[in-house]
Amino acid sequence: MRTVARLRQTKSQYDRVPRKEHQFKVNGKVLELEESNFGAAISTFDYILVDFYAPWCGHCKRLAPELDKAAPVLAGLKQPIIVAKIDADRYKRLASKHEIDGYPTLKMFIRGVPSDYYGPRNADLLVRFLKKFVAPDVSILNSDSSISEFVEAAGTHFPIFIGFGLNESVISNLAVKYKKKAWFSVAKDFSGAVMTKYDFDKVPALASIHPAHNEQSIFYGPFEEKFPEDYIKQSLFPLALPINLDTLKLLKDDERKIVLTIVQDETDEKSLELIKFMKAAASANRDLIFGYVGVKQWEDFAESFEVDKKSKLPKMIVWDGNKEYFSIIGSESIEETDIGTQISRFLEGYREGNVIQKRITGPSLIDFISSQMGIRLVFMIMFVVAVMILIFTIGKEEPLRGGSLDQVDHGGSTVSQKETIELHRAADKED
Repeated sequence: MRTVARLRQTKSQYDRVPRKEHQFKVNGKVLELEESNFGAAISTFDYILVDFYAPWCGHCKRLAPELDKAAPVLAGLKQPIIVAKIDADRYKRLASKHEIDGYPTLKMFIRGVPSDYYGPRNADLLVRFLKKFVAPDVSILNSDSSISEFVEAAGTHFPIFIGFGLNESVISNLAVKYKKKAWFSVAKDFSGAVMTKYDFDKVPALASIHPAHNEQSIFYGPFEEKFPEDYIKQSLFPLALPINLDTLKLLKDDERKIVLTIVQDETDEKSLELIKFMKAAASANRDLIFGYVGVKQWEDFAESFEVDKKSKLPKMIVWDGNKEYFSIIGSESIEETDIGTQISRFLEGYREGNVIQKRITGPSLIDFISSQMGIRLVFMIMFVVAVMILIFTIGKEEPLRGGSLDQVDHGGSTVSQKETIELHRAADKED
């Protein structure tokens, strides 16, 4: 009888889900959770992606069918990932406990430990992104084709590290430590064509690749003590990082200071040309993070550094990621000619201490992220008050005919339209 039972289990791909005694029906569909069984769900499944949503949220309604498509594919993986959702608007205490400050919010729970999901929201891309969490810590590559397949499967959302001729033990612990932030592999066998492609001429060598930014670099060692980790940490970000709410969240764990360039519009030709020079400077100054932000893209953030309509842009400063930043004497702005020399002079002035220390007029990096909850709460309260006043006013003139408060379009989240665009900018690009 036990043999027959085991044979029956193999008939469904969803039977790969761990066979623990639990109350959940795992059939490849999105699980609908409640506050009473939420804790049981995240402790039952090793990997579970939870969508904290609100029924009235427009963005949530658009995300739902994508999760429906992704759920059976993720549940059918060798190491299954369960997709679940919970009404965070209904279960506000639970939402507050998990710091849910906007809808929808996706969190990945790995053996009960949560982490924010910043990836794409299109079903196919979401599946590719989440496979990272259940992939081996270090993939072993034994041919040119396996290297190509690994890079292709990794996608573009994480940096990729490939150790050519490198002993797996050198990066195994680091691969575990930075598993949520990068792909790791070791190539045991490869041709001269691969060496040419990844631009290295000896082994061992550790290659860092950022497919989305068409960037790569090589580290030849030393591979003892802290040197490999320093290289990995410095290579987690592209040479020039666009600053938005999502990248700010990633920066909070990095202790390096940020060379921040503020431009009018980060997408115009002059800004793109400036970014090329920033990348060149960043490659020679890996102890600093180089970032840029456009006033057009994020005006509120730019204004924190004394930028207004009269400011001469581009403007470069060095930000500590907290409350303080430094203007460099004689290098307050960047002219259009000889940009490379101006950036070099800026960095020399900073390292020599020719600076004016200032305090930002807005919140710190952490405060800027945390303050979004308060901002959204204010907008939610204002909205509810406005609706109640409108209903009271209309009610005085004539009775309401049909409909209810549940039919009011909340615009997709508890934030303003401008903030919603910012919060979902990266995801909308993928969608």
